[in-house]
Amino acid sequence: MLGRRRRLRLDTERLLLRPPQHGDFNAWVSLRMESRGYLTPWEPSWAADHLTRRAFTNRVYWANRSIQGGTAVPLFIFRREDEQLLGAITLDNIRRGPAQSGVLGYWTGQPFARQGFMRESIAAIVHHAFERLHLSRIEAACLPENVPSRGLLERSGFKYEGVAQSYLQINGRWRTHVLYACLRNDRRGKTQVG
Repeated sequence: MLGRRRRLRLDTERLLLRPPQHGDFNAWVSLRMESRGYLTPWEPSWAADHLTRRAFTNRVYWANRSIQGGTAVPLFIFRREDEQLLGAITLDNIRRGPAQSGVLGYWTGQPFARQGFMRESIAAIVHHAFERLHLSRIEAACLPENVPSRGLLERSGFKYEGVAQSYLQINGRWRTHVLYACLRNDRRGKTQVG
């Protein structure tokens, strides 16, 4: 049909990735509450209204505007077999022109961690970024002590590039992060990280 945009949806063997919708509120708030202690050491401090319907509505509107404007691809991750919300992944800060790059962020609910779901999600969004959005570089950052996230990025084809001092406020403090990147045509080989 002319004039109608296709809804963004990425399918993998076990997962469905799509933008958040208003009807996802209860599943999202439940998973975030259940996983709060697991997530807060790695995330920016939650605003006082973080788990409210109004904040979630704003998140849905932001997601749709960002996708339409080409500045971000925020997706919720669902298990296909039962439509269980598992977490979220976002390709944000998409820069065009000579940069052709974006920044990857993600979280998984505690009950679904270390089951390969995020690796599958990263593969899907990286493919989308390189093949559909024609980006050249995807960056990611995590805390140096977040060994599972570092391993996930490395197993997903990201290479260690260095350290950024006071990169983000995490859990209320400015924190240094380690930086990774995945390139569309990467010939760098494996990196050795201490």
